[in-house]
Amino acid sequence: MARQDKELDASRRTLLGLGTALAGATLLPSAPAGAAKANGPFPKGFLWGAAIAGHQAEGDNVASDAWLLENIQPTEFKEPSGAAVDHYRLYDQDIAILAGLGLNTFRFSIEWARVEPVEGMFSVAALEHYRDVLLSCRSHGVKSMVSFNHFVTPAWFAARGGWEAEGSPQLYARYCDKVARHLGDLIDYVTTFNEPNLPRLLFGIPGPLSGMADNPRMRQMLARAGQLAGTGKWSSWIFGDFAKIEAGLLQGHAAGFQAIKTVRPQLPVGLSFAIADDQAVDGGEAMVARKRAIAYEPWFKAISEHGDFIGVQTYTRELIGPDGVRPPPKDARFTSAHMEYYPQALEATIRYTAQHVKVPIFVTENGVSTDDDAVRSAYIRTAVGGVAKCLKDGIPVKGYVHWSLLDNFEWIFGFGPHYGLIAVDRTTMKRTVKPSARTLGQIAKANGIAA
Repeated sequence: MARQDKELDASRRTLLGLGTALAGATLLPSAPAGAAKANGPFPKGFLWGAAIAGHQAEGDNVASDAWLLENIQPTEFKEPSGAAVDHYRLYDQDIAILAGLGLNTFRFSIEWARVEPVEGMFSVAALEHYRDVLLSCRSHGVKSMVSFNHFVTPAWFAARGGWEAEGSPQLYARYCDKVARHLGDLIDYVTTFNEPNLPRLLFGIPGPLSGMADNPRMRQMLARAGQLAGTGKWSSWIFGDFAKIEAGLLQGHAAGFQAIKTVRPQLPVGLSFAIADDQAVDGGEAMVARKRAIAYEPWFKAISEHGDFIGVQTYTRELIGPDGVRPPPKDARFTSAHMEYYPQALEATIRYTAQHVKVPIFVTENGVSTDDDAVRSAYIRTAVGGVAKCLKDGIPVKGYVHWSLLDNFEWIFGFGPHYGLIAVDRTTMKRTVKPSARTLGQIAKANGIAA
C-alpha cells in the first residue's frame, strides 16, 4: 500500500472514532452487558424514533456536492453512495416497518440538492416527493422530525464557495422559505442543521485529526472539484476553511430559523449538534473547557437566540489530557466503527447540555456500529436508562431517536459500518428487521424499560 493510501486509511479510522485512538483496544464481546434496572414509565407523549439522512439512504443524489466528491479522483471517500439503500423509492415500506415496531417518530432530511438542483430553480416534483413522505408518516401515525440540511448541499452552492461565500445564509433562507411554504403544514419538528459543529468537535483541540485539513489528498480533492465545477473553488461539509464555514452556518441557522418561522410561526424549529462525553484526565480540565468553548458554546448561544429545542447527538466519550485528546484505556472495548463502546456517554451529554440551554432537549441521534446485534440491544437499554435518570432529575428530555433506522451509507467510510436497526441487502434492497429493533420497539410500546 502506498504511503498516501496508508495515511488516508488512518485518517478514516481516526475520524470514524471521533478522534479516539485504537491502541490497546479489544473488540466487543458477543454477550451483551447486564440489563438495565427497570425505569419508567416515560412521560406521556415521549417520542420514540429512528433516523436516516437523505444522502445516506435515498440514493442517486446526483446534483449534490457529496456526489461529486465521492466520484472524482483523488477522493477521501472509500466508495460512492450510488443507489444507497433505495429509500427514495422504498420510503413507505421503511416508515411502515418503523411504525410496526411501535416507534412513533421518523427523523429524516430533505435534500436541498434535489429541491434546488440549479441555483434559483426549485423542483416541484422533489417537493411533492417529500410531501408524499410526510403523508406516509401521517398515514402510519408517525411524527416527522425533518432536518432541512444534513451536511449535503447542492453542487452549485459548493462551487460558489459553500458556507464560506458571501450571501450563503440568504440562499439557505430562501430554500427554507420554499420548503416551509410547500411542506410546513405536515411537518411536526424541524432542525435547520445536523451537527454544524462537527468540524470543531473533531478538529478543535490537539488530537489525531489535527492535521487533517492539511492532508495533501484533501487539498487535491477540493482543487479537482473546483476545477470540474468551473469556478476553481469548492467548499462543502467539513471540506474547507472551518472557521469560515462555521461563521456561515451560524448566520445560516439564524436566517433559516427566521424564514421558517415567518411562514409557520407555530412550527418548532431547533438544531441538532454533535457532542461527546468529554472527560478530563491527568489535569486536562483546562483543555476540556477549551474544547467546549470552541465546539459547543457558539451553538448554545445560537439556539438560545433562535431555537425552540436542541437535539443532542452522542455516541461515545472522549478522554482529554492537558495536551489534547488521549487514547481510551487499554482495556476499552470498541465497536466495529472503532469508537469506544460507551453508552453511558448519553446521560452525561444530556446533563451538560441542560446546564447551558433552557429549551427542551431531544436525543436526535444515538447508536452503535456493530455486527453483533445483541451488543446494539444492550447499548440501547443502557443509553435509554441514562435518559430515564435525566428525566427523574427534572431535565426536559422529550424524545429518543436512534441512529439509524437502516444500515446505510456512512460518508467517507462507505457501507462498512452498520448502525441500523434494519439490515439491507444492497443487491435486492430487501429489508431485514434485527432483534435490536424489537428491543427499542418494546421499550417504546411500554414507554419505559422493563426489568
